[in-house]
Amino acid sequence: MTTRDEYVAKLKAQLDQWNTQMAAWEAKAQAAQSEAKRGYETQLERLRAHREQAANEMKRVQDASAEAWQDLSRGADHAWQAMREAFDRARSHFDRP
Repeated sequence: MTTRDEYVAKLKAQLDQWNTQMAAWEAKAQAAQSEAKRGYETQLERLRAHREQAANEMKRVQDASAEAWQDLSRGADHAWQAMREAFDRARSHFDRP
């Protein structure tokens, strides 16, 4: 069974990976021409909203009591899944030739 600290560490590691990739995409968006830039910015805005929700859920789990963290982890898992799906959609957009 995973402990709360292990669970939060796993979430933080994934969030760090997403943040690194998003920073690269933000740089690509800045360098893009106006039409492509609008599309990139739209994708990034969606990702930022999902990232914020995922980070908030992670914080709730991290701050929860030892008894409550597993119940809160369900909400975090849902937020993580939504972020993963948004990230995959954005990846297909940003990785186009």
